[in-house]
Amino acid sequence: MHTIDIWQTALPEFDEHAMAAKYAGLTDTPLNASQQTAWDGLRALASHLHQADIVVLSVPLWNFGIPYKLKQLIDLVTQKDILFTFDRNGFNGMLTNKQAVVIYARGLDYGTHSATPSSRFDLQKPYMEMWLNFIGITDTHSIIVEKTLFGTEIDHDARHAAAMQAAQLGRQLQM
Repeated sequence: MHTIDIWQTALPEFDEHAMAAKYAGLTDTPLNASQQTAWDGLRALASHLHQADIVVLSVPLWNFGIPYKLKQLIDLVTQKDILFTFDRNGFNGMLTNKQAVVIYARGLDYGTHSATPSSRFDLQKPYMEMWLNFIGITDTHSIIVEKTLFGTEIDHDARHAAAMQAAQLGRQLQM
Protein backbone atom coordinates (compact mmCIF):
# COMPACT_ATOMS: atom_id res chain seq x y z
CA MET A 1 0.00 0.00 0.00
CA HIS A 2 1.28 3.44 -0.93
CA THR A 3 0.17 6.54 0.91
CA ILE A 4 0.70 10.15 -0.04
CA ASP A 5 0.14 12.60 2.79
CA ILE A 6 0.07 15.83 0.83
CA TRP A 7 0.57 17.85 4.02
CA GLN A 8 3.80 16.00 4.84
CA THR A 9 5.10 15.62 1.27
CA ALA A 10 7.25 18.38 -0.17
CA LEU A 11 5.50 18.94 -3.48
CA PRO A 12 7.71 20.56 -6.09
CA GLU A 13 6.83 23.76 -7.85
CA PHE A 14 5.88 23.47 -11.49
CA ASP A 15 8.92 25.54 -12.35
CA GLU A 16 10.60 26.59 -15.59
CA HIS A 17 12.28 23.17 -15.96
CA ALA A 18 9.00 21.27 -15.58
CA MET A 19 7.27 23.69 -17.97
CA ALA A 20 10.04 23.31 -20.55
CA ALA A 21 9.86 19.51 -20.15
CA LYS A 22 6.11 19.62 -20.70
CA TYR A 23 6.44 21.58 -23.93
CA ALA A 24 9.38 19.48 -25.09
CA GLY A 25 7.18 16.40 -24.63
CA LEU A 26 4.40 17.99 -26.66
CA THR A 27 6.80 18.52 -29.57
CA ASP A 28 8.79 15.27 -29.13
CA THR A 29 11.94 17.26 -28.36
CA PRO A 30 14.57 15.50 -26.22
CA LEU A 31 14.78 16.74 -22.64
CA ASN A 32 17.93 18.31 -21.24
CA ALA A 33 19.24 17.19 -17.83
CA SER A 34 17.29 19.72 -15.73
CA GLN A 35 14.10 19.06 -17.64
CA GLN A 36 14.56 15.31 -17.24
CA THR A 37 15.09 15.69 -13.50
CA ALA A 38 11.91 17.76 -13.17
CA TRP A 39 9.89 15.32 -15.27
CA ASP A 40 11.24 12.30 -13.37
CA GLY A 41 10.06 13.95 -10.15
CA LEU A 42 6.53 14.29 -11.55
CA ARG A 43 6.57 10.67 -12.74
CA ALA A 44 7.67 9.57 -9.26
CA LEU A 45 4.70 11.41 -7.69
CA ALA A 46 2.32 9.81 -10.18
CA SER A 47 3.82 6.33 -9.71
CA HIS A 48 1.70 5.86 -6.56
CA LEU A 49 -1.42 6.23 -8.68
CA HIS A 50 -0.11 3.90 -11.38
CA GLN A 51 0.75 1.20 -8.83
CA ALA A 52 -2.60 1.28 -7.01
CA ASP A 53 -5.48 -1.02 -7.83
CA ILE A 54 -7.79 1.15 -5.73
CA VAL A 55 -7.14 4.86 -5.23
CA VAL A 56 -8.59 6.11 -1.94
CA LEU A 57 -8.86 9.87 -1.46
CA SER A 58 -9.97 11.79 1.59
CA VAL A 59 -11.13 15.19 0.39
CA PRO A 60 -12.44 17.98 2.63
CA LEU A 61 -14.54 20.75 1.13
CA TRP A 62 -12.61 24.01 1.38
CA ASN A 63 -14.29 27.19 0.16
CA PHE A 64 -16.56 25.14 -2.12
CA GLY A 65 -13.66 23.22 -3.69
CA ILE A 66 -10.69 21.08 -2.76
CA PRO A 67 -7.63 21.97 -0.63
CA TYR A 68 -4.89 23.82 -2.46
CA LYS A 69 -2.29 21.11 -1.75
CA LEU A 70 -4.49 18.46 -3.42
CA LYS A 71 -5.00 20.79 -6.37
CA GLN A 72 -1.24 21.30 -6.56
CA LEU A 73 -0.66 17.53 -6.62
CA ILE A 74 -3.30 17.10 -9.33
CA ASP A 75 -1.76 19.92 -11.38
CA LEU A 76 1.71 18.41 -11.07
CA VAL A 77 0.87 14.84 -12.09
CA THR A 78 -1.89 15.44 -14.64
CA GLN A 79 0.49 15.65 -17.57
CA LYS A 80 0.67 14.09 -21.02
CA ASP A 81 2.38 10.71 -20.90
CA ILE A 82 2.21 10.69 -17.10
CA LEU A 83 -1.54 10.31 -16.45
CA PHE A 84 -3.05 10.81 -19.89
CA THR A 85 -2.25 10.76 -23.58
CA PHE A 86 -3.96 12.43 -26.48
CA ASP A 87 -4.18 12.10 -30.21
CA ARG A 88 -6.48 13.30 -32.99
CA ASN A 89 -9.35 11.40 -31.35
CA GLY A 90 -9.01 13.17 -28.00
CA PHE A 91 -7.71 12.51 -24.51
CA ASN A 92 -7.10 9.05 -23.07
CA GLY A 93 -6.59 8.45 -19.37
CA MET A 94 -3.77 6.08 -18.53
CA LEU A 95 -5.20 4.75 -15.24
CA THR A 96 -7.70 2.28 -16.67
CA ASN A 97 -8.86 -0.87 -14.85
CA LYS A 98 -8.64 0.87 -11.47
CA GLN A 99 -11.20 1.89 -8.92
CA ALA A 100 -11.42 4.97 -6.74
CA VAL A 101 -13.05 5.59 -3.40
CA VAL A 102 -13.46 9.24 -2.49
CA ILE A 103 -14.46 10.23 1.01
CA TYR A 104 -15.86 13.75 0.96
CA ALA A 105 -16.04 15.73 4.22
CA ARG A 106 -18.19 18.85 4.36
CA GLY A 107 -18.75 21.25 7.20
CA LEU A 108 -22.37 21.93 6.31
CA ASP A 109 -25.25 19.94 4.87
CA TYR A 110 -25.12 20.08 1.08
CA GLY A 111 -27.90 17.53 0.61
CA THR A 112 -30.96 18.09 -1.51
CA HIS A 113 -33.07 19.22 1.47
CA SER A 114 -30.58 21.64 2.99
CA ALA A 115 -30.54 25.41 3.07
CA THR A 116 -27.18 25.35 1.26
CA PRO A 117 -27.64 25.42 -2.54
CA SER A 118 -25.41 22.41 -3.18
CA SER A 119 -25.72 22.44 -6.95
CA ARG A 120 -24.00 25.84 -7.01
CA PHE A 121 -21.69 25.53 -4.01
CA ASP A 122 -20.37 21.98 -4.42
CA LEU A 123 -17.33 22.22 -6.70
CA GLN A 124 -15.57 19.49 -4.69
CA LYS A 125 -17.29 16.31 -5.89
CA PRO A 126 -17.84 17.33 -9.54
CA TYR A 127 -14.17 18.34 -9.86
CA MET A 128 -12.85 15.11 -8.35
CA GLU A 129 -15.17 12.98 -10.50
CA MET A 130 -14.14 14.85 -13.64
CA TRP A 131 -10.43 14.48 -12.82
CA LEU A 132 -10.67 10.77 -12.03
CA ASN A 133 -12.58 10.14 -15.25
CA PHE A 134 -10.07 12.23 -17.23
CA ILE A 135 -7.13 10.14 -15.99
CA GLY A 136 -8.99 6.91 -16.79
CA ILE A 137 -10.61 5.90 -13.49
CA THR A 138 -14.28 5.50 -14.30
CA ASP A 139 -15.25 3.05 -11.53
CA THR A 140 -15.65 5.41 -8.57
CA HIS A 141 -17.39 5.17 -5.22
CA SER A 142 -18.30 8.15 -3.03
CA ILE A 143 -18.79 8.41 0.70
CA ILE A 144 -20.04 11.78 1.93
CA VAL A 145 -19.79 12.94 5.53
CA GLU A 146 -21.56 16.25 6.15
CA LYS A 147 -22.14 18.67 9.02
CA THR A 148 -18.63 18.32 10.45
CA LEU A 149 -17.98 22.03 11.04
CA PHE A 150 -19.43 22.72 14.46
CA GLY A 151 -18.20 20.45 17.25
CA THR A 152 -21.42 20.46 19.26
CA GLU A 153 -23.72 20.23 16.25
CA ILE A 154 -22.02 17.31 14.50
CA ASP A 155 -24.52 15.00 12.87
CA HIS A 156 -23.57 11.73 14.57
CA ASP A 157 -26.17 9.82 12.52
CA ALA A 158 -24.56 11.05 9.29
CA ARG A 159 -21.13 9.98 10.55
CA HIS A 160 -22.45 6.57 11.56
CA ALA A 161 -24.15 6.13 8.16
CA ALA A 162 -20.91 7.07 6.37
CA ALA A 163 -18.93 4.61 8.52
CA MET A 164 -21.41 1.85 7.71
CA GLN A 165 -21.23 2.71 4.01
CA ALA A 166 -17.43 2.60 4.16
CA ALA A 167 -17.45 -0.79 5.92
CA GLN A 168 -19.86 -2.21 3.35
CA LEU A 169 -17.81 -0.81 0.48
CA GLY A 170 -14.65 -2.25 2.03
CA ARG A 171 -16.21 -5.72 2.13
CA GLN A 172 -17.48 -5.34 -1.43
CA LEU A 173 -14.07 -4.25 -2.81
CA GLN A 174 -12.25 -7.15 -1.14
CA MET A 175 -14.20 -9.69 -3.20
